[in-house]
Amino acid sequence: MTLLSVRKLGKRFGGLQAVSDVSFDVERGQIVGVMGANGAGKTTLFSLIAGNNRPTSGEIVFDGQPLGGLRPDQVCRLGVARTFQIVRPFAGLTVMENLRTAAFFGRAQHRSVARADADSHAILRAVGLAEAAQQPASTLTLSGQKRLEVARAIATGAELLMLDEVMAGLTPTEVLQMLETLRHIHQERGLTILIIEHVMRALMDLSDQIVVLDRGQLIAQGTPQEIGANSKVLSVYFGESHA
Repeated sequence: MTLLSVRKLGKRFGGLQAVSDVSFDVERGQIVGVMGANGAGKTTLFSLIAGNNRPTSGEIVFDGQPLGGLRPDQVCRLGVARTFQIVRPFAGLTVMENLRTAAFFGRAQHRSVARADADSHAILRAVGLAEAAQQPASTLTLSGQKRLEVARAIATGAELLMLDEVMAGLTPTEVLQMLETLRHIHQERGLTILIIEHVMRALMDLSDQIVVLDRGQLIAQGTPQEIGANSKVLSVYFGESHA
């Protein structure tokens, strides 16, 4: 069953066409990877879906609800949550307070602190931050702050989790640990995940389907095996001699 449908999506910033005529679907329960070099339009695509920017053309439908014209908080309350390339915790709050805020103001919209904290504790255990619950968010390592970004997004009550380079800057060991965490939360919570990642091996291992952008256009979509053998993708990434 289709959870997210993107049709002929376009975004122009002045004379720059950042996203052009992009169409794809995300099925409920899938992990879909988004590939592309720097400047391919990946983060702009996320911003359009999440409501941070408005499309110039096209349509985005989430669980039967058109998202066009909605603010980010409205999109979040429908069940779409995103992380950002640069981590943005509420640095002056504890890890638990970061999640409690998400639980109050996201789709979950908890009214009870006890209920919000119970859900938040479960999420922190799932992402490996339970022991850091009472630490100020500013004291976490980069890996910890990346995990906090994921945890906050889950705490909103999201059905669709949009992860923007949550493995960027991590060591190889931390990448493997993050992969294991994402697999765990996907299975445990039945979340649908749309993920941008430059760690190609991680993206190939994690994803059911991959969409590939190049200069704002969708140039390929398919299974990791299909993308790995796609001559156009190989040409874009490695040059004509590899196609």
